[in-house]
Amino acid sequence: MRRPTDERERERAFQLIRQHGWNATAFQTLGSGYSYFFQGGSACVAYVDTGDAWVAAGPPIAPRENLATAASSFIWAAREAGKRCCFFATEDRLQSALRTELSSLRIGEQPTWDPRAWPAIVTSHRSLREQLRRARKKGVQVRRLAPEELLVGPMREAITKVLRSWLATRSMAPMGFLVHVEPFDFAEHRALFVAEWDGRVVAFAGVIPVPARAGFFVEDLVRDPSAPNGTSELLVDAAMHWAASVGAEWLTLGLAPLAGEVPRALRLARRAGRVLYDFDGLRTYKAKLRPHAWSPIHLTYPATQGALVSVLDALTAFTHDGWMRFGLRTLKHAARNDRNRVARTAQRVFAR
Repeated sequence: MRRPTDERERERAFQLIRQHGWNATAFQTLGSGYSYFFQGGSACVAYVDTGDAWVAAGPPIAPRENLATAASSFIWAAREAGKRCCFFATEDRLQSALRTELSSLRIGEQPTWDPRAWPAIVTSHRSLREQLRRARKKGVQVRRLAPEELLVGPMREAITKVLRSWLATRSMAPMGFLVHVEPFDFAEHRALFVAEWDGRVVAFAGVIPVPARAGFFVEDLVRDPSAPNGTSELLVDAAMHWAASVGAEWLTLGLAPLAGEVPRALRLARRAGRVLYDFDGLRTYKAKLRPHAWSPIHLTYPATQGALVSVLDALTAFTHDGWMRFGLRTLKHAARNDRNRVARTAQRVFAR
């Protein structure tokens, strides 16, 4: 049950994010569809209301010393509203702040890099150098866009076209919450890199700030199926060099869901879900870029609330309007994509 985001509340949240946005998801909560719970003037929680639960997009956005108070206040407010609640994509410090009140379930891993060390990573790994060389040899060029290029005009249209082409290759229907792609919001506060080849945009990377870490999150890495091999790596390379040039010491490509030492039930879900989502492939791709560390990412929920219902609440937040409707949308999406793939294959055959 999403409501339109209140612009005054979003601006208030934005100011808190600029001061206390430590989690990689913090800037993402300025996207559409979020509600905000404010605790005094120093903390807020961005969440979606699924009808039965308030699902927070990360931990409270607050000074570290206020995390416990803000989380407790959010849990209490949810209960007063007759809702369950949980915090999706948290790191260890939230659990440490409220050990007796919260339980956590590991749901994946987040790779991190020091962008200043990126040239050494490239130098020491032949396969990565080869991917970059291959894309450059094909003539792929990457540049960072000026914010005004994202407002209107051909570049915005070209990026939208790439996004549509990319979505058409997905097995699942588009999801919301923290995976909704909105590359144009708050353009002046993000960096967007495009890869151009043969006179057209074939991929883009959206980079958002993580202010309290003096770092960045490569939130979106989207490529057209026709983009040459190595294009994604070339975008990451550009983002790393740019981040280092502005003094960043921390960068992530975000959560690799169900990766690492997750509970057995989630390992089984990872295997069962391969037909719809390549969990192993995503983790392998991020590992290929040689991160310096992998941090565990959790689903955190009140200790009095069950793990299973918390997982279901979090999944519901991603589906917009419930699992039944999402399943129907996915079936239609897959059928349409299959027809499109057959049509593209026929065109290639008859063009020979």
